[in-house]
Amino acid sequence: VQLQASGGGLVQAGGSLRLSCAASGGTFNYVMGWFRQAPRKEREFVAAISNNGGTTYYKDSVKGRFTISRDNVKNAVYLQMNSLKPEDTAVYYCAADMAIVIRRTHQDYDYWGQGTLVTVSS
Repeated sequence: VQLQASGGGLVQAGGSLRLSCAASGGTFNYVMGWFRQAPRKEREFVAAISNNGGTTYYKDSVKGRFTISRDNVKNAVYLQMNSLKPEDTAVYYCAADMAIVIRRTHQDYDYWGQGTLVTVSS
Protein backbone atom coordinates (compact mmCIF):
# COMPACT_ATOMS: atom_id res chain seq x y z
CA VAL A 1 0.00 0.00 0.00
CA GLN A 2 1.31 3.40 -0.97
CA LEU A 3 0.08 6.55 0.74
CA GLN A 4 0.55 10.06 -0.60
CA ALA A 5 -0.25 12.96 1.71
CA SER A 6 -0.81 16.49 0.50
CA GLY A 7 -2.41 19.78 1.47
CA GLY A 8 0.04 21.18 3.98
CA GLY A 9 1.18 24.76 3.94
CA LEU A 10 1.57 28.00 5.84
CA VAL A 11 -1.51 29.45 7.48
CA GLN A 12 -2.19 32.10 10.09
CA ALA A 13 -3.57 31.17 13.48
CA GLY A 14 -7.31 30.72 13.26
CA GLY A 15 -7.14 29.60 9.68
CA SER A 16 -7.97 26.28 8.05
CA LEU A 17 -6.30 23.61 5.97
CA ARG A 18 -7.50 20.34 4.50
CA LEU A 19 -5.06 17.50 4.27
CA SER A 20 -5.59 14.67 1.83
CA CYS A 21 -4.11 11.22 1.66
CA ALA A 22 -4.45 9.10 -1.45
CA ALA A 23 -3.98 5.35 -1.15
CA SER A 24 -3.01 2.94 -3.88
CA GLY A 25 -1.92 -0.65 -4.23
CA GLY A 26 -4.38 -2.21 -1.81
CA THR A 27 -8.04 -2.73 -1.05
CA PHE A 28 -8.24 0.35 1.23
CA ASN A 29 -9.99 -1.79 3.84
CA TYR A 30 -7.83 -0.31 6.60
CA VAL A 31 -8.17 1.81 9.63
CA MET A 32 -6.67 5.14 8.60
CA GLY A 33 -4.95 7.55 10.90
CA TRP A 34 -3.29 10.92 10.95
CA PHE A 35 -0.24 11.53 13.10
CA ARG A 36 2.02 14.52 13.47
CA GLN A 37 5.55 15.20 14.55
CA ALA A 38 6.84 18.57 15.63
CA PRO A 39 10.58 19.33 15.80
CA ARG A 40 12.29 17.56 18.71
CA LYS A 41 9.06 15.84 19.71
CA GLU A 42 7.69 12.35 19.46
CA ARG A 43 5.26 11.42 16.71
CA GLU A 44 1.77 11.72 18.13
CA PHE A 45 -1.69 10.52 17.29
CA VAL A 46 -4.08 13.10 15.87
CA ALA A 47 -7.12 11.26 14.53
CA ALA A 48 -8.23 7.92 13.16
CA ILE A 49 -11.22 6.51 11.33
CA SER A 50 -12.53 2.98 11.01
CA ASN A 51 -12.52 1.16 7.70
CA ASN A 52 -16.19 1.93 7.03
CA GLY A 53 -15.97 5.49 8.34
CA GLY A 54 -18.42 4.86 11.14
CA THR A 55 -16.08 5.44 14.05
CA THR A 56 -13.59 8.21 14.63
CA TYR A 57 -11.18 9.12 17.41
CA TYR A 58 -9.32 12.34 18.06
CA LYS A 59 -6.53 13.65 20.20
CA ASP A 60 -8.15 15.72 22.93
CA SER A 61 -6.51 18.97 21.87
CA VAL A 62 -7.95 18.79 18.34
CA LYS A 63 -11.50 17.71 19.20
CA GLY A 64 -14.00 20.19 17.82
CA ARG A 65 -11.41 21.68 15.47
CA PHE A 66 -10.30 18.76 13.28
CA THR A 67 -12.46 16.33 11.35
CA ILE A 68 -11.27 13.11 9.78
CA SER A 69 -13.22 11.58 6.93
CA ARG A 70 -12.70 9.06 4.16
CA ASP A 71 -13.97 8.27 0.69
CA ASN A 72 -13.71 4.56 0.03
CA VAL A 73 -14.57 5.04 -3.64
CA LYS A 74 -11.66 7.40 -4.17
CA ASN A 75 -9.39 5.52 -1.73
CA ALA A 76 -8.70 8.70 0.16
CA VAL A 77 -8.74 10.02 3.68
CA TYR A 78 -8.95 13.65 4.70
CA LEU A 79 -8.22 15.81 7.70
CA GLN A 80 -10.10 19.08 7.84
CA MET A 81 -8.31 21.38 10.27
CA ASN A 82 -10.05 24.52 11.48
CA SER A 83 -9.14 27.12 14.08
CA LEU A 84 -5.50 26.23 13.71
CA LYS A 85 -3.08 27.16 16.45
CA PRO A 86 0.70 27.62 16.38
CA GLU A 87 1.04 24.44 18.46
CA ASP A 88 -0.50 22.50 15.55
CA THR A 89 2.67 23.16 13.57
CA ALA A 90 4.19 19.82 12.58
CA VAL A 91 4.74 17.38 9.78
CA TYR A 92 1.50 15.46 9.36
CA TYR A 93 1.54 11.84 8.29
CA CYS A 94 -1.26 9.58 7.14
CA ALA A 95 -1.01 5.93 8.02
CA ALA A 96 -2.89 2.68 7.46
CA ASP A 97 -3.44 -0.05 10.02
CA MET A 98 -4.54 -3.53 8.98
CA ALA A 99 -6.16 -4.16 12.36
CA ILE A 100 -9.93 -4.11 12.73
CA VAL A 101 -10.02 -1.89 15.81
CA ILE A 102 -8.78 1.68 15.89
CA ARG A 103 -5.41 2.04 17.56
CA ARG A 104 -3.64 5.24 18.52
CA THR A 105 -0.01 4.19 18.75
CA HIS A 106 2.11 4.90 15.73
CA GLN A 107 4.02 1.64 16.13
CA ASP A 108 0.79 -0.26 15.37
CA TYR A 109 0.36 1.24 11.91
CA ASP A 110 1.63 -0.73 8.94
CA TYR A 111 1.93 1.78 6.11
CA TRP A 112 2.95 5.44 6.09
CA GLY A 113 2.83 8.36 3.73
CA GLN A 114 5.72 10.75 3.30
CA GLY A 115 4.33 13.57 5.45
CA THR A 116 3.17 17.08 4.67
CA LEU A 117 4.29 20.15 6.59
CA VAL A 118 1.76 22.36 8.33
CA THR A 119 3.03 25.66 9.68
CA VAL A 120 0.73 27.90 11.70
CA SER A 121 1.96 31.41 12.32
CA SER A 122 0.86 33.48 15.29
